[in-house]
Amino acid sequence: MSATTSSQLPLQGFSESRLERITSHLQSYVDKGYLKGINAAITRNSDLVYNHSFGKLGEGKAKMEQDAVFRIYSMTKTITSVAALMLLEEGKFLLTDPVHKYLPAFKSTKVFDSSTHTGIKLVDQTTEMTIQHLFTHTAGLSYGWYHDTPVDEMYRILSQEVDPFTSKLGDFVNALASVPLVYQPGSHWRYSYATDVLGHLVEVISGESLDSFFQSRIFKPLGMNDTGFSVKAKQMDRYTSVYCPSEQYGFGIDYSTIPFGGKTYPIDTPEKSMFVRPRPLLKGFSGGGGLVSTLPDYMTFAQMLCNKGEFFGERLLSRKTVELMSMNHVPKHIRPLEIGGTPLLGEGFGLGVSVIENPEQNTLLGSTGNYGWGGAAMTNYWVDPIENIVGVIMTQFMPSDYYPIAQEFRNLSYQALVD
Repeated sequence: MSATTSSQLPLQGFSESRLERITSHLQSYVDKGYLKGINAAITRNSDLVYNHSFGKLGEGKAKMEQDAVFRIYSMTKTITSVAALMLLEEGKFLLTDPVHKYLPAFKSTKVFDSSTHTGIKLVDQTTEMTIQHLFTHTAGLSYGWYHDTPVDEMYRILSQEVDPFTSKLGDFVNALASVPLVYQPGSHWRYSYATDVLGHLVEVISGESLDSFFQSRIFKPLGMNDTGFSVKAKQMDRYTSVYCPSEQYGFGIDYSTIPFGGKTYPIDTPEKSMFVRPRPLLKGFSGGGGLVSTLPDYMTFAQMLCNKGEFFGERLLSRKTVELMSMNHVPKHIRPLEIGGTPLLGEGFGLGVSVIENPEQNTLLGSTGNYGWGGAAMTNYWVDPIENIVGVIMTQFMPSDYYPIAQEFRNLSYQALVD
């Protein structure tokens, strides 16, 4: 997939002049120095209708091309969810199965109840954690980012010993099971390590590493040759740098006080990136955020979902499985969903993807039933099953909500749809 102008592509109901609004707007992010480089693409009815690269891989680096390699972080979650759903289709588990059936360490995991003057009060699980809870982030797990319960401090202490990037996934998950749940399973939605646990469940059920399963069952069939848990030597000249508005990135920093247009700092470059590691040192296969990929590779994956599980003769999932995946599974009484204090209005959550249930509350242009997700370094994708549209945008900047570029890209995409 090379960069092309809209006049060279089938329009599929899009206005060529309105598509150019996307180009001018995204180019402005580069011209103003907000972002170093961007890749963006749109398909409709499997035809590529927009495809453009902007800027550079990083400061003083080569021009951004369509084969640039990005850290996709939480866009890994949808791939892990598809892997698990492939095993569901083989009859290997049911969504209602308790997690401890396959991961026994969770059988004895307690639940935080309250803080006391002597410590914390823990109780038993009143509802067993199920595999469906893992898919939907309602398992009672957390990420260690939050400060509303003492459990997250326990996560932060745990992360000094094990994490899903550098530890074997099984070791991390077993350690995680020793930490209390923040909430009773099913009682709250909380963005969490649930998909990392789901990734280890794929390993246990399939009998192979998550890396091996991804390669043989997803990446090879779809031709996703640039996607993996580490950057290969032959990819290094295409690997991007990540930037931040401060010299450090962390979840405890209030970036909203830093105005746009200031100095940006490289916080992860190819020369020091954790994704560039010799294979013997690469122990962790984080199903929640461990992959690198390219825009063409991820567009292929998202197009497979839009095609109801099939891409160019390779079927990964059935139509009914994709339908189940992309419908809301989170009850109304525990919504709106919220990350870091920001409510995701009009959104529900399916099996590994957010789902737009109320566009009028969500406020973005699109369709009821749009689904997708984003990554921590400002990558994002969505699938529109009504209009048969897929959109993918990738840049490398943290935090992911510092610029509203993903939301603007979606609005700009739909304003160009005229038929």
